Amino acid sequence: MPALRSTRGVLGHLNPLLIDGIVALVVFALTAAQVPGSKHLLPGQHPMTPLAWVLAVLIVAPILTHRRYPRASLAVCLAALIAYAAGRYPINPGLAVFVLTFDITLHSRKRVALAVPIAAAAAAAVSVGLQPSGVVSFFTWGTSVLGVVAAWLAAENLRHRRARWAELRARAERLERERDEEARRAVTEERLRIARELHDVIAHSMSVIAVQSAVGHHVMDTQPGQARQALAAIEATSRSALTEMRRLLGVLRQEGETRGSLTPAPGLTDLDSLVSQVQDAGLRVCVSVDGQRGTVPPGIDLSAYRIIQEALTNVIKYADCRSADVSICYRADSLTVEIADHGRGAPGGLPARNGSGHGIIGMRERVAVFGGQFAAGPGPDGGFRVRARFPIREVAG
Repeated sequence: MPALRSTRGVLGHLNPLLIDGIVALVVFALTAAQVPGSKHLLPGQHPMTPLAWVLAVLIVAPILTHRRYPRASLAVCLAALIAYAAGRYPINPGLAVFVLTFDITLHSRKRVALAVPIAAAAAAAVSVGLQPSGVVSFFTWGTSVLGVVAAWLAAENLRHRRARWAELRARAERLERERDEEARRAVTEERLRIARELHDVIAHSMSVIAVQSAVGHHVMDTQPGQARQALAAIEATSRSALTEMRRLLGVLRQEGETRGSLTPAPGLTDLDSLVSQVQDAGLRVCVSVDGQRGTVPPGIDLSAYRIIQEALTNVIKYADCRSADVSICYRADSLTVEIADHGRGAPGGLPARNGSGHGIIGMRERVAVFGGQFAAGPGPDGGFRVRARFPIREVAG
């Protein structure tokens, strides 16, 4: 399709009148070059006169006007052709008739295009019949009619090819629009799903604050130390919840959905359970951890877990392998997770692995929410690799 667009773009910059003018000049030059001198005239032929040259111009000139006035252009050309033949001037300027037949058939409506070869073939036959008896032959008549038919068939073939090209271009543009719309819809749905999960994280944090507040209020007078611990927990949880709340601005829960559960959302601490489920499905998973786990915001913890979950699910569906590696790297300012399999890489036609499907889109959106970095593609040693890095910033109040 890019080649079709390129060809269309180049031709679109050329003025159609300029193209027709060049064609008309070439046809007239070829016709004039065939005019013999007076000593080489056949019996019964008359030498060229000013009227003959005017008629020759009238035969060729309609090439310039055929796009706008196809019927009138054809009528002028054929009438001038018959008049030229009636004067028994040398040569038969049938080349212009062939070119005009091709042009009108190509650029006019179907009904006009169907009438062109009939009128042109009839005029060509009449013009040949008006020639002196020594010039007329069945071969001359046959080639004239066949020339008209050949020009018409060539134009019809090109017309159909152009219509097919236009249909293919329109279909490609439509598919491209649908693909873009599907991608935008997938991004929107994924963002809403992420927002709903973050909402559940915040809801859990608020329940923790409520419980700790009740504990602190109950032991404030009798156990000040425990009350201080409750207040510290409230402070840390509220700061974390406030950070997660900021990520939800601009994203609303869809109407008609059930309320989020107040149970804790899964995180990397639940990875053993996930690995167990995946191994039950026949995939051996090797997990390696680098660094010490510090304070990981709940939203990042949840998103990292979901990315590992999605990537391992894709390995089971598409990778055609029995093992995968999961690496978790804890740093003071970041959390990095990487999932690599030892399968077939990124085969075509598998949207969840080639970056155009909802799986990759969802993972990328999860990382983008936190301003992180995401990459997915073939690994250096084969297979497929997914890598996500989440920045961990100090929780602000």
